[in-house]
Order: sequence, then structure tokens, then C-alpha cells
Amino acid sequence: MIEWKGMTVKAHEAFDVVESRRVDSLNVTLEHYRHRVTGADHYHISSDNPENVFMVTLRTMPKDSTGVAHILEHTALCGSENYPVRDPFFMMTRRSLNTFMNAMTSSDWTAYPFASENAKDYENLLSVYLDAVFFSNLEELDFLQEGHRLEFSEPDDPNSPLVYKGVVFNEMKGAMSSPVSQLYQGIKHHLFPYNTYHFNSGGDPEAITDLTYDQLKAFYKTHYHPSNATFFTFGDRPAADIQQRIHDQALHRFEALDHKLEVALEKRFNSILRVEDAYAAEPGDLSGKTHHVHGWLLGESTDLFAQLEAHLLSDVLLDNSASPLRKALENTELGSNPSPMCGLDDSNREMMFVCGLEGSEPEHAAAFEQLVIDTLEEVAEKGVPYEDIEAMLHQLELSQREITGDGQPYGMHLIFSVIGAATHGGSVMDSLDIDPALEKLRELSKDPNYIPHLVRSLLLDNSHRVRLTLRPEDQLHDRQLANERARLDRIQSRLDEDEKAAIVEQARKLKERQEQEDDIEMLPKVTLDDVKPDVKRIHPVSEGSIVRYEAGTNGLAYQQWYVPLPDLTTDELALLPIYTAVLTELGAGERDYLGMQQWQAARTGSVSLHSQFRNPLNSANTVAGYLVLSGRALMRHLDELTQILHQHWTSPRFDERSRIHDLLRQMSARRQQSVTGSGHMLAMQTASAHHNRANALTYEMGGLPAIRRLKGWLNDFEQEDAHLDQWLARLSDLHAKVTEQSAQAVLIAEPSELETATELTEQFGLDKRTGQPASIDQTADIDPAARQLAWSVNTQVNFCASAYPTVLSEHADSAPLTVLAGILRDNYLHRTIREQGGAYGGGASHDSNTGTFRFFSYRDPRIEGTLDDFKASLEWIRSEGAKADQVESAILGVVGSMDRPGSPAGEAKQAFQNRLFGRTDDFRKAYREALLAVKPDDVVRVACQYFDPDKVSQTVVTDHKHADELGGKGFKVEAL
Repeated sequence: MIEWKGMTVKAHEAFDVVESRRVDSLNVTLEHYRHRVTGADHYHISSDNPENVFMVTLRTMPKDSTGVAHILEHTALCGSENYPVRDPFFMMTRRSLNTFMNAMTSSDWTAYPFASENAKDYENLLSVYLDAVFFSNLEELDFLQEGHRLEFSEPDDPNSPLVYKGVVFNEMKGAMSSPVSQLYQGIKHHLFPYNTYHFNSGGDPEAITDLTYDQLKAFYKTHYHPSNATFFTFGDRPAADIQQRIHDQALHRFEALDHKLEVALEKRFNSILRVEDAYAAEPGDLSGKTHHVHGWLLGESTDLFAQLEAHLLSDVLLDNSASPLRKALENTELGSNPSPMCGLDDSNREMMFVCGLEGSEPEHAAAFEQLVIDTLEEVAEKGVPYEDIEAMLHQLELSQREITGDGQPYGMHLIFSVIGAATHGGSVMDSLDIDPALEKLRELSKDPNYIPHLVRSLLLDNSHRVRLTLRPEDQLHDRQLANERARLDRIQSRLDEDEKAAIVEQARKLKERQEQEDDIEMLPKVTLDDVKPDVKRIHPVSEGSIVRYEAGTNGLAYQQWYVPLPDLTTDELALLPIYTAVLTELGAGERDYLGMQQWQAARTGSVSLHSQFRNPLNSANTVAGYLVLSGRALMRHLDELTQILHQHWTSPRFDERSRIHDLLRQMSARRQQSVTGSGHMLAMQTASAHHNRANALTYEMGGLPAIRRLKGWLNDFEQEDAHLDQWLARLSDLHAKVTEQSAQAVLIAEPSELETATELTEQFGLDKRTGQPASIDQTADIDPAARQLAWSVNTQVNFCASAYPTVLSEHADSAPLTVLAGILRDNYLHRTIREQGGAYGGGASHDSNTGTFRFFSYRDPRIEGTLDDFKASLEWIRSEGAKADQVESAILGVVGSMDRPGSPAGEAKQAFQNRLFGRTDDFRKAYREALLAVKPDDVVRVACQYFDPDKVSQTVVTDHKHADELGGKGFKVEAL
């Protein structure tokens, strides 16, 4: 224990204290330690938060696109020295109360993070993670399973065609189906011709099959060493306690490496590089489907001030529709929308700034480039108003202060904000404590020549840049498949009988390993005794027209208006998702949309409108919903946040015809691009829609029909301009109808600021009354003959789903069905769909809110085999029964998910929604107790009772070729 700048800092005897700093704006202390022998750095973010986070990262810098770092990330988690079971990572997910558990590969690092609020669980996970990272077994069969392998399509028949299999192989086929992913990899490939960023660290499917097992082991030996590692921790557990465990369980067995891995700086271009490439598109009209992006290589991300300057410039140019470069990209006739690639990427050693346009034509490349340069020249010549710069500085401040935690643990968010500095030798202290640099930036930006100087020095005078055009080709996917088939056929033609026999034997050994019963008790675990006895209870400090919650929000205030939805027609329901998406993007009152965008950026974190539907506890065929108008702001701007919300609600500018048309085009492009990332969710939505009105509403409003409907509307507007005016009239009528409803406010702020926040909300807010939503009955009827449905989309992999009707959460069998889903996922589907089938993921879930049991697969090379596995899993549980440890593990998984903490504001919002929709604390506790009481016999009984094969619905989201094949097998086929 030592005194460090007035603070007491204690380190384990094997570690030295390097530095410590209090970060008041985040209410944390950042402590830096270094292991004396290996040189491993440990950064501990000390906080009073009980959700403790651990992450170890390794600098991984591949020299090709075989995906070696990515495949190693997977394979390292398949058994280690102290835990020689086949799949300790996935086994621990069901022996744990973790709030987060994962592994991930970036361009230049690999990370193994977890989080838990339970001390015993934290220590268990730490033990497994340290052993997996530093003492992995790296069995060859695991490499074949996770990476790639050759198998005969009929594994026992050497005369059947050869195929490639492997989890990462199929994962990356799915990932690289997206044109946006190809754009990102393409711009990196050309901006970084010499260092590791030139390559696809996740793996190019055409290169993955070149990786050998020996190359994987060699990469592990040189990269997975403590001297090449950085440890990050967050929470209320003392750093010295964590260090003792890290040292005793891993680091004491290592000596320091005699070299350090680092990314070399790029050689700089003397002139712009212009490139054209192609992506695989579905057959049909290819006009308006080309992407153009322009990317610059900037300075080092480890220079915090240079990074903040680049962020400021990027935000000034691109943050919102009033920003000059985004405005130019949104309004040009050269394409339909700004590219999703627009912005600054500071994740690599050297930053890159990218802007782009989608919905264009190949021949517009030069004009696009000129548009970008002309816009930058204008900014460099005329500058930008200081209030726009001030608004972006406000956004930087707000992002620094906000306590997140709803998507991932807050501690993880802070760790990811400094991982780049730690990887590349920058100041982690400065990266977390950015207030001094922000203050310097604020002073410099008062000079009217400051932004023009940045535009010239970083962009216009910077010759290290690339213009990339990505055009569609409708035959490319078929050529890719043909080339893969030809390669496999060449390999097969050269196989002798011994080599064929070896492939058959390899498949047999792998299947045997996948089906072996490991001694799971080798792994540590928590038990049901470690589960908290009660649900987390969060109560408002007052109710009425404004429901108020106290929360530690670090100076932010959150405001929501809940408006009960009236009785809506089928047409109005179809319009509702579009209405909610565009309302806060329009002008309001006397301000046009540019003025509103500027006002929002200067005074709020964000404003949004969304709809929320829920059925009562006793019926899935009665649905009601609310519109939720939301915003957040620093407390000093709450009055203006409330005024902004009020103006959007009371005087939206539906007369901004071209603005709405542009928003619709952007929305359509984003939703179509999202399919390859969320295909499993879309497939489950579709399969579930057959069984009740609640599911049908979700499918029609947010599923594949909604994506197609929006695409159809836009095509209709292109054919007949007057149709847009008619459509806008319907949108305006919908707004008039919903604004007749009453509203209830929710306000969340620091305890000391809640009274002031209440006064501001009452002064500037909406009319505050309480009302009840109408029941929504006008959901589309789904053709009973379409219980087997195939959706044709642009993808190289498949997403499969099956759904069965069950019971709602009040029913006694709801809890056993929820536990059954966990048992099937962990003990059967994970093996058959992921390990043996090669899909990136697969499983089952029970939606107790709508009474629906769902099976799914994600980025799956198979279709019929997966659908058969769904059915076979039920046969397995009926014949084999459920074991007590399987039931316990499934319960732990469910309870852990239920107990996952969110941000302080997020937890308050969730508490209000639970009460609003009848999910009271007492109900949630009763459901929790029902889960904890589930027995093996209960699980088997519900597996026998609820899965009538005549009631199953099946959906496959796939490419056009497989969809056509399914059409010949009884599936109804729909095209996106």
C-alpha cells in the first residue's frame, strides 16, 4: 500500500503502481499497475458499482486474411489445462450468473471479457478465462470444428461431394454478405496497403480455408503471452485482490518476452487511389444500388488531442442533416442516401475518416468525389458558425458524462473507450479523463479559422486517400459458389483411397468428440443458493401525471411522454413505424428540419419517438400500445429539451415533402442492410406470427413485410409523384388522431435535481393527463397454408426458425417451458446446429409474454437438417429425460438474464414499463419463484404436452436459389 498523489493505492507484491488518477466527471479512479516479471499492464477502474468487469486483451496482428486471430479466439475457448472439457466457455454460460460473457476479435486485438455482480461467480469465471487464454489445449479437432474442414456431404460416403464446414467459415460468409461490411473491409484494404489493417482479421471466406492447424498454434505461441497482454478491470473489487488471482493462476509461470508486437505506421500516398469493385446482388434491376466512399488516413489515435480534433471535425461535417457534408450527401441527385460508413474510425493505430453515398450508379464516381471536395473547399473558405461547433463540443461532453449500461455493462463501455490507447502505447489516463483536452479544444475552436484549418490539414491537403466504388453484380454470388465448388472438385479428384478414408475418419472422430459426455463438474459453478431471493425493486418517488424516479445519472435528466394509442385501422398500423421514425427528424413550428437538427444537437443527447405494444397477462390476442416520446439532456438544458419535445409533438412539419422522401429512402436502405445481421430474429418473428395477434402485429409492423412494404411505397412514389402527396396526407391524419390522446410523463434525474426538473417539465411539457390505450384488433390475417414460409433475401447463409403455441406467463407451465428452452439449447441444439452443422449459432427460447416457443439458427449453411434438429431435440428430451443439473443450469441462465443490470436511467424506465403493462414486482417475484421451483419431471411433461406437429410453423430466410427449392417442397415463397 502506498500514497499516490493523496490517494491510497494498494498493489499485489508482484505488481508495481505506475499511476493513479481520479476522474471526477465519471466518479471513478483509474489505477495503472504493471506486473514486474512479464510487464503485463493492469488498468483498474475503481468504482462503487457492484457489477465487476474483467477483460484481458492480446495484441493480435495477422498478416493475411485467413482469420487466424478470429479462429484462435474461438478455439482457445474449447478446453484448457485445468478445464480439459470440450466446451468450457459455453458450459460456463449455464453455470454462472454472469451479466456479460463473450470473446471478440478486432483489427489488432483479441479480447476476452466478462462481468458479474456475484463474487463467487466472478472468481469462477476469472479462473476459467485465465486458463483458456494462457493455457489453451488447442486440440486439432476443435480447430476443424471452429475454423474450417473438409467433409463429404454424406460424411460416411467418400463418393459424395466434398464441402467446407466450420463455424467461423460460415460466420464470415454471413458477415461478408453485407455490402457495408465489404465497403469497410475494402476501404481499410486500400488505405492500409502495408500493415495488418490491410487484411480482414475476421477472415475472408475465400482465404479462411488456407489456414493450417500448425499456423494457428504458431500464432498462439507468439501472441497469447502476458507480455503481449493488457488486463482491464472495473468495479468495487480491490485491484490487489484481482492481481493476486491473476498472478497465482497464470502470470507466475511466465518470463518476459524479448520482443513487443506493434502495428507499423503506414507509408503515405503521394496521390489519391481510385478503385472499383463488385458485390453480390440479387437478380433484378441493379440501378441505384452502387456505393461510393471516400476515405482519408489521418494521424495516430494515441494522440488524444488529435483524436478529439478529428472527432470534432467529423461531427461538424456529418453529425446531422444541418452539417455541411451530410447536407450535401443527403440533397445530391447522385445517390439516394449518405452511406452508413460516414464518420471517423479511431479504433486502429491511425485513424480514418470516411464519407460516402449509396443508391448511386458506377458512372457517378467522379461527380461524387467532386461533390465531396467542393463541399470541403466551401467549409475551408467560409468556415462554420460557432454555435455549430459549440453544439458538437456539447455532444462530446454529454457522451463523456452519460452513464450507459443497457446494451453492455457500463464498466465495459469505459474499458472499450481506452483499449486503443492501451494497445498502441497511448495515455490510458488521458483517454478516460478527457475534460482537460476538451477544455483546450473549446478554447481553440473559438478561432473562426480553426475548423477551416482542420479541413485543409486533415483532408484537402492530405493525399493519402482512397475513392472506392462498389457496384452490384447479380451473377457474382453464383460465380463465387461455382469457384468454391470447382476448388472442392479439384481437391476431390486428386484424393486417393487413403486420403478419402482419412477424411471419413476425421469426420467420425469429430462427431465422436462432439457427442462425448464431459465431466462438467471439472468446471466451477454457482448454484441456486447463490441466486438473489427477490427481484430488484425500483419505485418512483411520486406518481400522478408526472411519474418521477431518482437515479444516479451524473447530471443528466431523462424525460418520456407515454401517449396511449387510440383504435387504429390496418392502414394506420402499417404507417405507424414510419411515423415514429420520421417525426423527430422533421422541422417543427417555425423551424425547418435543419433548424431543429441544430437545436437538438446543441441542447440534447437525442430525441426519439417509438411505439410500444404489449398484451395483457391473460391473453395474446388482445394488444394495446403507447407512443413514447423520449429525450435526454444535461440538466442545464432540460428546459429546452422539453420545448423541443413539445414542438415536435404539437407542430411537426409534414409539409417538408422532400425531407420525408429522403428519410424514407435512408430508412429503407438501412432496414434492407440489417437483414443479414438480424435474420434469425426476422425468421422467428415470421414463424411466431401464425399463433396469435400479438406476434402477428410484431411481424407486420417490424418484420420482413414492413421492410418490403416501405420498399414498395418508394417504388410507387417513383412511378407516380402524386402518390407521395396522398401518402403524406394519411401520415398527417394519423398524427392528428394520436395527438388527441392524453399523455403521462416519466422523469428521471439526480435526487438533488428532481424538483427543479419537475418544475421545468410542468412549465414546458405536454398536456398531462392519464388515459388508457385502445385494444388493437386489426392485424392482418396470415394464410394458414403459409405455415411453411421462405423469404428470399440477399444472403450467402440461412436463418431458420420454428414456432409452437404454448401458454402465457401466468400459467403454471410457463416456467417449465422457459427452462426447457435452456436445456434444449445447451444440451442438444448447440451441438447439432453449431458444432456439427456449422452454423454460427442456434437455440430455443420461450416467449412467456405471447405464449410462443421458438427455435432458431443463425448464419447457417443448412436448412432441412436444421429444421430436423429442432424436432429431434424434442424427441431427445422426451426419450432421455431431463437431469437435475441440466435444470439447474437452465434456471441459472434465465435468472441471470432477468437480473442483468442496466443503466440507472434504463432501470427506472424498465420499472415504469413493468408497472404500466401489469408486470408488477409481486408478479415478477412469483414468476421467479416458479422458475426456481421447476423440476426435471415438469420439463419432460411440457415437452410432451405442447409440441403438436400439426401446429408448428416454419420459416427460412435464405437466398433466391434456396427459396425456389423450398417452394418446390411445400413452402410458400416471399421475396423482399
